[in-house]
Amino acid sequence: MIEFELKTRVDALSPIRDALKAHHAHHDGTREERDRYYNHPCRDFGMTDEALRVRRAGDETVITYKGAKMARTRLKAREELNLVIDDGATFEAVLDRLGFHLEAEVVKDRELWSLGEASIALDEVEGLGTFVEVEILGELDSTDTEERVHALAQSLGITGAPITSSYLELVLEHERATSP
Repeated sequence: MIEFELKTRVDALSPIRDALKAHHAHHDGTREERDRYYNHPCRDFGMTDEALRVRRAGDETVITYKGAKMARTRLKAREELNLVIDDGATFEAVLDRLGFHLEAEVVKDRELWSLGEASIALDEVEGLGTFVEVEILGELDSTDTEERVHALAQSLGITGAPITSSYLELVLEHERATSP
């Protein structure tokens, strides 16, 4: 399955939250997520447009591989493989021993919502601001999935321009722009 994602910057999360409640969306919780992104010792994930993420949220650690973004879509679409593990610290030590290096950390406060087949995240990202993500899983050649994402976003009042950059890319860009 491919994750089709519409991400946009918003001025405030409360109007989207109110729209989710009006649509009877289910609030799945709020949590701080610490996403640590690692780069491969022999190939640059920035060049291959891949990502290896270790996400810690409360007691949960999830390892995620993200494939390159797919060019045939108007949204951000990519393969995503997730694995829940018991011991994130040990896994990160293994990565270190194998020569992977920490590229960056993204910290965000995230509200999780679900509405039908969609997952919606209301994010406050440290150093970047507020964003909304609307995600639906679908097949690669499914333009119908893209249309469903756009229609849901519009019904929730999400009108900003889609951002296809990942939070990692946005953080790295912000760091380059603000470093002396």
